[in-house]
Amino acid sequence: MTYQSFSPYSGTLIKGFAEITPEQIEAKLAQAQACYAPWRAQSYAHRATIIARAGAILHARADEFARLITLEMGKRLSEAHGEIEFSAQIMAYYAAHAANFLAPEPLHPASGTAHVESSPIGVIFGIQPWNFPFYQLARIAGPHLMAGNTLVVKHSETVPQCALAFEAILREAGAPEGLYTNLFITHAQSSDLIDDPRIKGVCLTGSVRAGREVAGHAGRALKVSTMELGGSDPFIVLEDADMDHTIPWALWGRMYNAGQTCCAAKRFIVIDSVADHFIARLRTVFEALVPGDPLDATTTLAPLSSEAALLRLLAQVEQAVARGASLLIGGKAIERTGSFMQPTILTDITPDNPAFHDEFFGPVALIFRVQNEAEAIALANHSDFGLGGSVWTQDLARGARIASQIESGMVFINTLDWADADLPFGGIKDSGYGRELGAAGIRQFVNRKLVRTSDSPAP
Repeated sequence: MTYQSFSPYSGTLIKGFAEITPEQIEAKLAQAQACYAPWRAQSYAHRATIIARAGAILHARADEFARLITLEMGKRLSEAHGEIEFSAQIMAYYAAHAANFLAPEPLHPASGTAHVESSPIGVIFGIQPWNFPFYQLARIAGPHLMAGNTLVVKHSETVPQCALAFEAILREAGAPEGLYTNLFITHAQSSDLIDDPRIKGVCLTGSVRAGREVAGHAGRALKVSTMELGGSDPFIVLEDADMDHTIPWALWGRMYNAGQTCCAAKRFIVIDSVADHFIARLRTVFEALVPGDPLDATTTLAPLSSEAALLRLLAQVEQAVARGASLLIGGKAIERTGSFMQPTILTDITPDNPAFHDEFFGPVALIFRVQNEAEAIALANHSDFGLGGSVWTQDLARGARIASQIESGMVFINTLDWADADLPFGGIKDSGYGRELGAAGIRQFVNRKLVRTSDSPAP
């Protein structure tokens, strides 16, 4: 039984689910295909009624769904509640704005008239991870269902109850059978699904390894795809940064969701003249974190999502130290029940150390000292990843100038506030391609068709 809910806090099995049979997969895919034609024919207003209602259900039952997230993947309850509310906002956002985002766009050719119109393309296959069990689903369901597509989704094997809950929310909101379908399938069955001619697009959020495999498969099948993969985001601290403002964001940026966020602050690049002060304060707030039950409001350090995730991270830290990195604090599992890891700070990381290039998906901060702005930019860009990044300075013009030189899909100045349905999310390089959220997110799986009219004679 692959799909299992294990409590990361207690280590106990909550519930398991069997994978579906090939016959069930065929029936569900056929249902999604059958739903597509009538759904694409519906008006935006009709679609919006269902999608907005799903958002309202998420909001009304936020406590229930947040608790499910915490039990199944270990996120602190306050963070889980925020995830549900943001998911509700995404559904409401696309219900309100889809018609405008996909309205015909007039063009101005030399003769005649022309416009670009948008239309859905069919059944979209989504492959989604465990770290944001509801948000990951909302940010594909909101735009792509409002665009007129239908969705079949393979969620992570570790959050099956969240997967079923999201599907049930849409059904409760009035979604027709086949509009949104959860699939408990294997990785091999996912590959078979990509090859199926009824699947017209593939969207994945996951690791670089998974992205290469799925994107390659989709490319060979000539299926349009979006890939939101890992990150090793730089957090550039300039000498004039307001530390009272910067340190709380540094703590949040590295420790939110126990550090299990693709766009988390992972590489702290600090001008040498303020590095000692920054490190001392960061160490203080890291060491003040309190591990405990993620359902308890006093807990400030949640467990990692699984024992396997903990062991991977411990091995990465051990390898980094063996290859010359200095361990300032942490580096070990916390001696208690659950998948807890000590908040960890690594320094003295050289380019020949695997830690220089790898993503650390958990409560581990990498700190680099640089002499000046130019070195900070060069180090920020010395990465195979290119998802996000941030610059911390009181000189906003300087911050904007540096942001323009960072090779990533997103850069933030004096903030790490990623959560806005109106802002496009995505990266470059090994962080993937395509965008989610905002106007760009809904245009990923539509046909942008040119229509031109002219009475000019043939040449």
